[in-house]
Amino acid sequence: MMDKTPQILIIDDDPQVCETMLSMVHRMQYEGVCAQTLSDGRQQLQRGDFDVVFLDVRLPDGDGIEALPVIKRAPSRPEVIILTGKGDPDGAELAIQGGVWDYLVKPSPVKNTKLSLQRALAYRQEKQSRHDLEVLNTRDIIGDSPGIKACFERVTQASRTDFNVLITGETGTGKELFARTIHKNSPRAARAFVVVDCAALSDNLLESILFGHRKGAFTGADQDRPGLVRQAHQGTLFLDEIGELPLNSQKAFLRVLQEKKFRPVGASQEEPSDFRLIAATHRDLSQMVKAGQFREDLFYRLKTVTLDLPPLRDRREDLQPLTMNYLARLSEKDRLAAKAVDPEFFQILEGYNWPGNVRELFHTLEQAVVASGVNRMLFPMHLSKDIRIQVARMKVERSPAGSIENLHQEGVGASPISPETMASQWLLDPNFPSLKTFRHQMEKVYLEAVVHQLRGDIPEIVRRTGLSRSHLYAMLKKHNIPL
Repeated sequence: MMDKTPQILIIDDDPQVCETMLSMVHRMQYEGVCAQTLSDGRQQLQRGDFDVVFLDVRLPDGDGIEALPVIKRAPSRPEVIILTGKGDPDGAELAIQGGVWDYLVKPSPVKNTKLSLQRALAYRQEKQSRHDLEVLNTRDIIGDSPGIKACFERVTQASRTDFNVLITGETGTGKELFARTIHKNSPRAARAFVVVDCAALSDNLLESILFGHRKGAFTGADQDRPGLVRQAHQGTLFLDEIGELPLNSQKAFLRVLQEKKFRPVGASQEEPSDFRLIAATHRDLSQMVKAGQFREDLFYRLKTVTLDLPPLRDRREDLQPLTMNYLARLSEKDRLAAKAVDPEFFQILEGYNWPGNVRELFHTLEQAVVASGVNRMLFPMHLSKDIRIQVARMKVERSPAGSIENLHQEGVGASPISPETMASQWLLDPNFPSLKTFRHQMEKVYLEAVVHQLRGDIPEIVRRTGLSRSHLYAMLKKHNIPL
């Protein structure tokens, strides 16, 4: 049992479900509280120390799955069990990706619900019991967003083991930084962290660089040279952009990974190397496997522990701390006076999509510092014209004069205006939009109308629109349309 009586929060708008769940919780000798709206549930989470939250998906004031990040970062960091009246495979996938403990469909047998709750509490107790023993060194990683906090949990898990790790994420999200953090927090921290940039290796030199070579093995091999695999002995081998590794080299490396032995080019005997592997890529390896571009057996060996890094556009709340931290580092490195930042400078940063992610942000800040010269404060004018132009264009596209969004707000009431009516009203305006903007807004209006008319019935929406479930969910998320 836990040191304190477990505290359970039930967020469900059905009074009968609340009553049944509270009765079960009390019979298990736990404490329970019920909330019938998301708003009330969030308030309860701010006031109470809850261990587990039972969460309905469809609530009067919002979607439970969309609220997951807020619920999981409540002060008590509760485990979440989805309890929904309508089973939906895609909804289950989204919920599990969001970090829920379990996904139950009402009416769920009491025995199953109790078992899920007991297991969630046991997991939470084990996690808390080792919390004091795990002081994760993440000083090089800046951010407090839910996405980054979820990554910290995965880093903790990866650091406790010696399993292979696969880090995925867009270019510039900090994959090497996270790999180094895992290494620094692992039992191998005192040993070497060896980086291999697979994208920079040519086919004919790759095996020599990885495995080393003997004197005379090829023209120019005037002495023995140890490879990077040997240098990583008892340490960590980091294969950056492993998706660029040629197929023939993948086969050779797979054997090394399995046997922890390698043969230098020109050698007659194998040598051992006890290394821990961390690999990273911005490519979709599962799709590469289907296309025959990456070995399936190597892919499954790599992904024992996976860590998917969020793009900067999905963690905008980290922009300010990232900016201030990097400016302080630039000031210390180049012995420059510390720069202050105008609030409008941050507004531009937050309005940009950052396709190059954190790497692009840091490069942008370096350019801004140079452009500011002796000025003590960074202003929007110190940012590149390309960024300012893109942010300005996005503002215009989001709120054009006579836009569909404005017409929708002004003319609708309980049911949306038809897409045809909106289109004709918008195109009669002399300031009609670009074709790209028109398509985007019409797509949104169409989806809003379908969701409204079919009352959020996912199977029926899928049937009527001809979209797959996954594509539908992606489009609803893209346009921020709740069910």
